[in-house]
Amino acid sequence: MALKILDTCINCDMCDPECPNEAITLGEEIYEIDPNKCTECVGHYEKAQCVIACPIDCIKPDPDHVESEEDLLVKCYEMHGIPE
Repeated sequence: MALKILDTCINCDMCDPECPNEAITLGEEIYEIDPNKCTECVGHYEKAQCVIACPIDCIKPDPDHVESEEDLLVKCYEMHGIPE
């Protein structure tokens, strides 16, 4: 499942540099996560680094983009050119 940033985001810039997939960008009003790039850090870390870095706990699972851990790992490998 991809993550999403809620509208309570304060644009502190803590999450963006932590993303190994470059899935986080500054949108018109708040930071946004591209669900096509988000793997919840599967393939990189045991926990999503943006969630750990967020000081106000505004990064949550995105129910519109549900994926298994296996699917997230495949997506990670494809994005980074890692053979399975």
